Amino acid sequence: MHLLHLSTTPVEAKPVAPPQPGSALASSLHVARDAAQERLRDAPPKRPAPVLPLHLDGSRGKGQSDDGSVEFLSGKCKLMFGSIVDRPLHSLSGFFDSAKFDLLDVDLISLLKALDLSGNWARAVSLFEWLVYNLNDENVQLDYQIIELMARILGRESQHSVASKLFDLIPIEEYSLDVRAYTTILHTYSRTGKYERAIALFENMKGLGLSPTLVTYNVMLDVYGKMGRSWSKILDLLDEMRGKGLEFDEFTCSTVISACGREGLLEQAKSFFTGLKLQGYVPGTVTYNALLQVFGKAGIYSEALSILKEMEENNCPLDSVTYNELVAAYVRAGFCEEGAAVIDSMIGKGIMPNAITYTTVINAYGKVGKEDKALNLFDRMKEMGCVPNVCTYNAILGMLGKKSRLEEMIKLLCDMKTNGCSPNRVTWNTMLAMCGNNGMHKYVNRVFREMKSCGFEPDRDTFNTLISAYGRCGSEIDATKMHEEMIKVGFTPCITTYNSLLNALARRGDWHAAESVILDMKKKGFRPNETSYSLILHCYAKSGKVKGIEEIENEIYAGRIFPSWVLLRTLVFANFKCRALAGMERAFEKLRNGGYKLDLVVFNSMLSMYAKNNMHERANEMLHLIRESGLEPDLVTYNSLMDMYARYGECWRAEEILKRLQKSGGRPDLVSYNTVIKGFCRQGLMQDAIRILSEMTTRELLWMAFAKWGNIRKPWSTCQR
Repeated sequence: MHLLHLSTTPVEAKPVAPPQPGSALASSLHVARDAAQERLRDAPPKRPAPVLPLHLDGSRGKGQSDDGSVEFLSGKCKLMFGSIVDRPLHSLSGFFDSAKFDLLDVDLISLLKALDLSGNWARAVSLFEWLVYNLNDENVQLDYQIIELMARILGRESQHSVASKLFDLIPIEEYSLDVRAYTTILHTYSRTGKYERAIALFENMKGLGLSPTLVTYNVMLDVYGKMGRSWSKILDLLDEMRGKGLEFDEFTCSTVISACGREGLLEQAKSFFTGLKLQGYVPGTVTYNALLQVFGKAGIYSEALSILKEMEENNCPLDSVTYNELVAAYVRAGFCEEGAAVIDSMIGKGIMPNAITYTTVINAYGKVGKEDKALNLFDRMKEMGCVPNVCTYNAILGMLGKKSRLEEMIKLLCDMKTNGCSPNRVTWNTMLAMCGNNGMHKYVNRVFREMKSCGFEPDRDTFNTLISAYGRCGSEIDATKMHEEMIKVGFTPCITTYNSLLNALARRGDWHAAESVILDMKKKGFRPNETSYSLILHCYAKSGKVKGIEEIENEIYAGRIFPSWVLLRTLVFANFKCRALAGMERAFEKLRNGGYKLDLVVFNSMLSMYAKNNMHERANEMLHLIRESGLEPDLVTYNSLMDMYARYGECWRAEEILKRLQKSGGRPDLVSYNTVIKGFCRQGLMQDAIRILSEMTTRELLWMAFAKWGNIRKPWSTCQR
């Protein structure tokens, strides 16, 4: 597994716990501080997601200059400023230790302001870190103005991880900060997933008599939206905002709609949007894009097209995000080619597709087994000057991994490194998932060890991937152990965790345990998604429990579970496995009437079921629908038709289908020939059986028979009977 050593990803700093005064832990904090300084060195400023920008004004404090001048500093401060600026960032921690008493004797607020104004914000952050750790050890409280200033700097530069750790060490509740500082800290907690901490701080802020601004409320809406299962809390916040006379802006509306999208609350999103327009609100691009994402995520492309039409009618400008959401809507509904066509449409309108656009289509091609089309689009992406990002590489790695195309994976990893794109945690998780294939159990552990040696500690997604990988290897015990280990180290299971467990159980058909997982999800407030229901359907199908399939089917058709493309498609396959023709037909009609695209796998499943039930007319009807849908019959299609005719004595028709397959350029396999040979044998037509066998030998397929059975007696055993 030499491919594991292609990564040179830097070590990520682990969360730092607050040190106890005088404890040995305090000395170890220097290591964490140095790691943080490594991240700050030459760090390009990352900007927050456009949904929640914190527009912090650029006003200067008294005595500050707009041109970065530090003339307002005292003599001592100027000397200290020069010493800090002249030293490399990584050596500042040691310098601060040596100049501790001089540092504490200068005007720290002015010094920090001067560092920021002169473009040395990373050095200001380094000094702030040192102050937090050292003053905390000596029980000295920082000035509130320092905290307000650093909150603004850290927020502006999107140093959320650093800020989150530092603000956890500071008893924020004991300070009288301004609303802007509180808002920035709340935003930091939102970006780092510390939702409960943000909620507690928000309530404390209001308890102090501070009145939240519109931006503060927007941040809290984002907190509840990301936390999930909080729709009632979001409605309460909206009522609170209305009560204070605050007018919703683009970010308020888009944040609420995005929260609906995360929870699958389609009707609530639509109702909220309609209510806004009735109140005179004119939606902008950001709000429309959020609504597009809701329906795109559900694969309801008809709604997405309707939203797009409304935007154009209202002269609302379409941007790359708009088109990206439209692409997502198409591919989620199974329309990969239509999604790919949007790329050409964008270029025609002067909007260049970005990495997200290409990655969405590449990922969709991979999911439906069109790896070559995905790779061609990847090449086209690079030719168009669009630089692939780590998500693009991860999508292709995952696609190649499913097909065990290891050489191409290694080549891609090399290409990734050559282009300066460092593997991230998702890359490693993808490698773990790839190793989850049967027979690669030992490689899961090896990749996991290599991942940790490269500095990546397992996060919740890693544990989810491991649970799923062990499940695919057939090791339910290891999957359960990983679930227990995940909880032990402090990660809370999410819906992906539950789905990973369901995936492991589905492979064994353990529907009793799967039902327990679904019940536990609901008990803990999680709403099973289409993947959850799809997996338990597979579980029922594996064990032949038709009643379980029918129960979920009834929930879908009653409108209590959304009838997505994925779920209806799974219903077709689950019923096929249980030979439940009526259930297949219901799901198939729902797919057709729902406007979803039917793929060849669905058509072949229906045709095969009709063939097994000697329903010739319906089988031929499926063949007609395949061609009508712009698809071409494949080997599976022809084999099903041959089997239908041979099974019921129409061996000449079976041979006719065999010839039709050959004429279309297809290559018959062993199943094709064996089916026709059996058909003639059952009718006692031995010479015709020998003729087909001779043709099979002539076409160099005999060696395949030896490879599979070691001899070719299987067709003849039927003849002798």
